[in-house]
Order: sequence, then structure tokens, then C-alpha cells
Amino acid sequence: MYMCSRNLAISVALILVLLPLFNSLPHHSLAKRSTFFEIECKGVFNKSIFYRLDRICEDCYQLFREPEIHQGCKEKCFSTEFFTGCVEALLLQEEIDKFEKWREMLGK
Repeated sequence: MYMCSRNLAISVALILVLLPLFNSLPHHSLAKRSTFFEIECKGVFNKSIFYRLDRICEDCYQLFREPEIHQGCKEKCFSTEFFTGCVEALLLQEEIDKFEKWREMLGK
């Protein structure tokens, strides 16, 4: 009986330790890849570049909390005025040339 409760306690402790670690792992890129096609990107999927452009839209959403801005920022593979507005709102204008090259790679 004692051994069973001890094993149970160890199992629970392991679950409590491992669960947050599992949740912090990066999610499979298939989800991002499907989003890549949903927003009309037709070029080569580059996980790093896509994540960085997507992050601009996420940060913009956190700033304004407007779903239309969040959706519009990503539309047409980050090629709308919403994306440009988000770049300006986040004070990233100095990097706009780099973002344009990235959009071309993703296939705007």
C-alpha cells in the first residue's frame, strides 16, 4: 500500500513538472504553414521570416486590441496598409525595406 501511494506521488510530481515544459515547446510548424497559405502567401515557406512578420501583427493587436487590425495586417501575405500601419505604430519604419524583401520571399 505504501509503495503504491509513493509511486502515485512521484507520478503526480513528474506530471506537474513536465506539463509546463511540454506546453512551452514550440508548436509544430504545420499550423503556421496552413496560415501561410490562408493569407495568400504563394512563395517559399520560411518559418523564421514568417514568424517575424506574423509577430509584428501580433504585437500590433496587443497594442490596439482590434480584431480587424489583426486580420488585416496578415492579409495578402502582409501586403496591406494595415501591415504598414502596424510597422509605423510599432516604430519599426527603419526596417521597412527588410520587411518588404521578406514579403517578396514569402510571395506576396
